[in-house]
Amino acid sequence: MNLKRRQFLFLGSLGTISTGLVGWKLAHQNHYIANIANSAVIAATPPKKDLLLRFTSVADTGTGAKGQYAVAGAMNYYHQKNPYDLVVLAGDNIYNDGEIEKIGAVFERPYKELLTQGVKFHACLGNHDIRTENGDPQIKYPGFNMKGRYYTFRRDAVQFFALDTNRNADWKNQVVWLEQELSRSDAPWKVVFGHNPFYSSGHYGVSQTLIKRFTPLFKQYNVQLYINGHDHHYERTHAIDGTTYLTTGSGAGVRPVGRSQWTENSADRLAFAAYDVYPDRIEVSAMGTDKRIFDQGVIKFKSA
Repeated sequence: MNLKRRQFLFLGSLGTISTGLVGWKLAHQNHYIANIANSAVIAATPPKKDLLLRFTSVADTGTGAKGQYAVAGAMNYYHQKNPYDLVVLAGDNIYNDGEIEKIGAVFERPYKELLTQGVKFHACLGNHDIRTENGDPQIKYPGFNMKGRYYTFRRDAVQFFALDTNRNADWKNQVVWLEQELSRSDAPWKVVFGHNPFYSSGHYGVSQTLIKRFTPLFKQYNVQLYINGHDHHYERTHAIDGTTYLTTGSGAGVRPVGRSQWTENSADRLAFAAYDVYPDRIEVSAMGTDKRIFDQGVIKFKSA
């Protein structure tokens, strides 16, 4: 009787273990299949038919250190999932003093993967860049695609205007030039970029000088977006008189940032921004070095 009872208990325990193993196996298989299905859905998602242009922006990058490589890695990852061929590089391209001989260490190697796939960077000058020969070697460097200290170029429905916002800039002629270029532009979307922020909740704060010089033109000619660096954080404002101001200065290092009444999102983390341009909107995303999107916003089209 005791033997039979022990045999019964033993066989019962084997049945329980077997059932558990089968259950675990089925659950594991279902989880695996679900993961494959989810991955397939993501991989198979086609781009939206009305996408006009996709580009990214980053600034204050030129250290050649691990922070820059971490952001570059995230930019590579994003490019694999969402291909783009244009990067706005908003100044301080070479630390500490704009020495062009460092270009391999602070630009060509960190962004090698993007550059070899035909991604073009369009740069402007930051305050560190003008410390060597007033930035002239960078203007002449082919990889930065600069046509001068300030210049314009067009991609599809977007016209870009690069500014020199340094203290020694040719302010008088530059403002005249910008008004002329904006007035003759028939691009639906107008994007201006420069190194210095107009509105910032970080170290440098608000620039009343830049606001006074340029925002009347932004409002008159319907500039929908201004991109900058200088402050080492990410910040996106709501539209101020029709213009969204976006700081992407955490391309290699980070400083603290707060919030202001105009702030939609701010973060003191290494990051870059990506922009999907459609006929009626620009969808903005910010990605950190963990390869996750931490901010999304929409800039709605508004004709002049």
